[in-house]
Formats: sequence, C-alpha cells, structure tokens
Amino acid sequence: MTAATTTTTTTRIIRDFDKPLWRRVLLTREMAIVALLLFVVIISASTVRGFGQPITLTYLLLDIAPILLIALPMTLVMITGEIDLSVGSMVGLSSVVTGALVQGGIPFEVAALAALLVGLVGGAFNGFLVTVVGLPSLAVTIGTLALFRGLAVGILGTAAVTEFPEFWTDLAKAKIAGTTVPVVMIPFLILLVAFILLLHYTPFGRGVYAIGLAKDAARFSGVHVERTKFILFALSGLVAAFAGVFYTLRYGSARGDNATGLELQVIAAVVLGGVSVFGGRGKIYGVVAAALLIGSLASALRLMNVTSDVINIITGALLIVSVVAASFLAWLQKSRRRPGRSTTGATSTAS
Repeated sequence: MTAATTTTTTTRIIRDFDKPLWRRVLLTREMAIVALLLFVVIISASTVRGFGQPITLTYLLLDIAPILLIALPMTLVMITGEIDLSVGSMVGLSSVVTGALVQGGIPFEVAALAALLVGLVGGAFNGFLVTVVGLPSLAVTIGTLALFRGLAVGILGTAAVTEFPEFWTDLAKAKIAGTTVPVVMIPFLILLVAFILLLHYTPFGRGVYAIGLAKDAARFSGVHVERTKFILFALSGLVAAFAGVFYTLRYGSARGDNATGLELQVIAAVVLGGVSVFGGRGKIYGVVAAALLIGSLASALRLMNVTSDVINIITGALLIVSVVAASFLAWLQKSRRRPGRSTTGATSTAS
C-alpha cells in the first residue's frame, strides 16, 4: 500500500505596513476628508460673499458644536460595530429636563446636573439592553429614540421654557477673548483630547478596535466586550445630555422637539469621517474634519440662499458617495491583496 501526502503552504503578507510612513499617514480616507475640507473652505471664502467673515466662523462653530460633541463617543460606539440612534432624542430630553426644573424654581446648575444624570442613565439603559439582554443596538436605539422623544414631549407638551439665567445664556454664545472662537470649543477640545487618548493610546481603545474587527476573538483575548460597550453607550448618553444643555442655552429655549434629526447629522459626520459601518476602523480626526466639512458646506450654501431641503439632499448624497467609494476601495484592495498559494513540495511514503 502506498500513501501520498502533499503539504501546501499559503503565504500571507500584511501590506499595510510595507509602505513608507508618509503614505500610510497621507494616503488615507481621513486625510482625503481633511483635504476636501480645506478645498471647500478656500473655494467658499473666495467665491461666497460673507463666508470669510469672522462672524461666519463663530456661528458655524456654534451650529456644529452639538454634532462635534456627540460625534466623539459615537465614533467609539460605531468602531465596535454598534450604533446609537437615540442621541438626538436625548438632546431633546435633557433640554426639557433642564427647562422643566428651572421653571419649577430649581437653580440652573442643579437642573443641568440632573439633565446630565438623565443622559447617563439613558445611555446606560441602552447599554444594558444591548450587552446584558443581547438585543441589537439598531433596534434598541430606534426604540429609545421614540421613548426619549416621547418623554420630552410628554413633560412640556407643546410649551417652551425660555427663562434661563442670563449669565449662562450669554456664556453659551460668548467668544474666547480676542478670538472669534466660541467658548463652547473649550469643553469640546478637552473632550477631544480625552477621547483621542482613550481610543488611540490605551488598552481600552485597542479593545474597542478589536471588538469591531472580531468580537469573539477579542473576548478570547481578554477584552471585556460587554463592559466596554456598556461604558461607551453610557458615555454617548452623557455627552448627548451635555450637548442638550448647551443647545438649550444657545437657543434660549427648552422644547420637546429640540434637536429633531440631529442623530442623522452625527452619524453622517462619523461615517463620512472614515469610520466603517461594519466596525473596526476609524480615527477621531477624520470625524472632526467631516463634521467641519458638513458645517462649512451648509454655511456656504445658506449664504447662497440655498434652502435647507437642498442642503440636506447634498449632504445625504455626499454621505452615500463616501460609503460607496469606501466599499469599492475596500473591495479593490482585497482583490489586489488576495494571497497566492504555492505548493512547496510533496512527500511520498511506501510500506
């Protein structure tokens, strides 16, 4: 009897690191968004009347501040392969909680802290349903989107609270001394540094990427998958509540329908900024650049008397193009990197 054994060896090469550092840094989707942002700003400043004015920068940053704030934790949530669609409703709920408590005679500072607590509890509720109960985040946050918005409308109805301490409303719209940059950018920059360090320079952040790439592999590697996701959902609710307090002060009004649809703008900024909808990929600076790009484009179009409906259409088209382009490039790279197979040899034995 003769038996033949053939050994086949597959060669795999990680090509992401066989290129120079400048190519790995500059030739990325995030840097493409940064370049597009610079292009839009330069073209708008030279062709759109009023775009280059300092007041335009002030109002642009005030308009997109809630998006910038909420996009930070949303980036980490989506890198794990999850999503939080309830953030816009949480902005509205925290706004209503602040307004209702102030209307009831509670000091604004206490009311704002209560709103932050509501955001933390709401985010933790999302995290509990996703990580403990095991429900998909898409279904959970669609449900809590309606729940939080219903609570907001139920508390105030169609009424609005407009009486807030003048000190806080002025501070929300104030600018840093000697600049055109709003004061709200200070807490944003603090949170930006904190989330960058958390995501890119800690074991927790590496675990976030690992969960998005392969949840089961991450779990067997020692990553606390459920705990990590729970923390991220809680942070998402907390930051959304902070954005809700700012939103209330900036517009001087607490209403149940505040920030309706804001979650779509946040998700558009995150996905356009290079975060994969399948998880495992993304960088915060790309998301910040994408939020600034969306805000700059909308500001320039408004100055050109373009209606908000057309602006939404353009933003949606830009998002679809970015997703399709990313998927196409991923498929193209995968086809080019498909490992080859070679037969190294065969050994025959006879008995």
